[in-house]
Amino acid sequence: MTDVPGAHSSSPSTTATVAGWREWVRLPELGVEHVKAKLDTGARTSALHAFDLEEFERDGVDWVRFSVHPWQRSAEDEVPVECPVHDRRSVRSSTGHLQERIVILTEVELVGRTVRTEVTLTRRDEMGFRMLIGREALRQGFLVDSGRSYLGGRPPRKVRRRNRGR
Repeated sequence: MTDVPGAHSSSPSTTATVAGWREWVRLPELGVEHVKAKLDTGARTSALHAFDLEEFERDGVDWVRFSVHPWQRSAEDEVPVECPVHDRRSVRSSTGHLQERIVILTEVELVGRTVRTEVTLTRRDEMGFRMLIGREALRQGFLVDSGRSYLGGRPPRKVRRRNRGR
């Protein structure tokens, strides 16, 4: 943890956790152990690469079933997920198009800290990162150092090689 003078916080004794512009994150509730994420202060909501979305109802509650490919440029090690739908929202994509997206509420472990945040589900095949961490997650006590990467550490070499398709 790093004290950051002048950082906005809910109390004067709160310290911010510094993260790099890209980090390895975990999504423990979804069963995703490693996914490389870009931290984007320009994006409001976080986004996760998800496909085969199928909405259904369980005990009167809307749920979504989907799959995650955690590795960049790879369809290996698919992670199947089922979770409640938190919301549905129109989101402007990086290409400027308005998309209707399902929003889930889940834990994200970033730089050794776990926060609960909203995550939209969308196809990110063409994007460099399978996950984007937006301001709503970052405002929970993170500062982004745009000149640094992987301040939370890196997974074992075997995992990193898998992410590169090797």
